[in-house]
Amino acid sequence: MTMRNAAGAEDLLLDVQGLCTWFHTRDGIIKAVDGVTLQLRRGEILGLVGESGSGKTVTGFSILGLVGERGRVRADRLRFDGVDLLNAGPEQMRRLRGGRLAMIFQDPMMTLNPTLRVDTQMIEAVQAHDAVSRRAARARSLDVLRMVGIPAPEARLQAYPHQLSGGMRQRIAIAIALLNEPKLIIADEPTTALDVTIQGQILYEVQKLCREMGTALIWITHDLALVSGLADRMAVMYAGRIVETTSTGQLIQSARHPYTHGLMASIPSLSTRGQRLFQIPGSTPSLLQLPKGCPFRTRCYRADAQCEHEPELVPAGADHDVSCWHAGEQP
Repeated sequence: MTMRNAAGAEDLLLDVQGLCTWFHTRDGIIKAVDGVTLQLRRGEILGLVGESGSGKTVTGFSILGLVGERGRVRADRLRFDGVDLLNAGPEQMRRLRGGRLAMIFQDPMMTLNPTLRVDTQMIEAVQAHDAVSRRAARARSLDVLRMVGIPAPEARLQAYPHQLSGGMRQRIAIAIALLNEPKLIIADEPTTALDVTIQGQILYEVQKLCREMGTALIWITHDLALVSGLADRMAVMYAGRIVETTSTGQLIQSARHPYTHGLMASIPSLSTRGQRLFQIPGSTPSLLQLPKGCPFRTRCYRADAQCEHEPELVPAGADHDVSCWHAGEQP
């Protein structure tokens, strides 16, 4: 099924249609991503939301070509800024990653080398994609550190990662992603391990930088409340599939999928103070043993015999797509 074109051809930066990433194991085939379709405009921020194991991170890795040897990636279409990522060779992907495409990992130490000073790592990241002098690369590094709100950036450049706090390391990882002014950043829960104050600061700075630089962003998270203040649009994932996607405002006001309702009902608010929070019953099913039909039906309060047939992602309103047989029903 092909989602409606959400943007004109000139505005469309990323076009993913029918993305599947399957891992072949001794126990069987794990369908980590199974038919994901999404589109992203230039400068747009997309929140990719779902529980752990829903396929969010693997979706990001698939776009960047970072899936391991056991993974098999295929798609009806996987295009970024005019480049066919499915047929791009290793050298072309290496030039794209860190240049026009960047990723911020959940753990900044996946980006930072603990044995090298910050300035060495940032300068190398610049010179890998741009033929500039070491002095110019260092000056660019300082500018980007200031952009992400790092105090005393000259001193931070001289530091080793272990000499910095977790929040400071994550800011530097974000700065490295921004060094070459990428057109798309994929951020994989980069604020999960940070305290609320630092988390809020980073969200504000990332949103501001995307607006100023025209960079598109996919923010991967399990925290719907957090990303609702950041993203222009949302895509909710469950068991390797997109089950609902629309603008952030529309999702908050009139979500249609029962899984989305469950995620929203579990968010603390002033109106639920002192009350037991809602909990979606059960747990995410094994990707080796998904139930027949809708993968959410074993946990869903709306499930009936019709749900034993797999629903498609279909329009449920203007710029609102839902994969549910009962999308029109009230929660």
